[in-house]
Amino acid sequence: AVNVQTGEEVAVKLEPVKTKHPQLHYESKLYMLLQGGTGVPHLKWFGVEGDYNVMAIDLLGPSLEDLFNYCNRKLTLKTVLMLADQLINRVEYMHSRGFLHRDIKPDNFLMGLGRKANQVLVILSGRV
Repeated sequence: AVNVQTGEEVAVKLEPVKTKHPQLHYESKLYMLLQGGTGVPHLKWFGVEGDYNVMAIDLLGPSLEDLFNYCNRKLTLKTVLMLADQLINRVEYMHSRGFLHRDIKPDNFLMGLGRKANQVLVILSGRV
């Protein structure tokens, strides 16, 4: 989506208000509590629009799973070490704030875009 006031592209996540087990509000609180940490996407907005809970965060690039597949599931040792360093830092930051990520997998770590294209960012969910 595009922020019509700033022209900035953002990622938008929707959840029906009437869902049996709503998680988006909890997820938005996680982003707020972890805000400012390296590799944590910025929460742009959370609220209700019509029949949906809506959350907007930084637009991110491909997941590590996407990149791994793009590279025919082969990465150089240097790439693995550089990614591992960032992944460990993301998890350590969450632990330092009292959170445990219970769904660590390549799909939940995404690369940044533009100036942050070499930065790994962690995606939060109801499994934190």
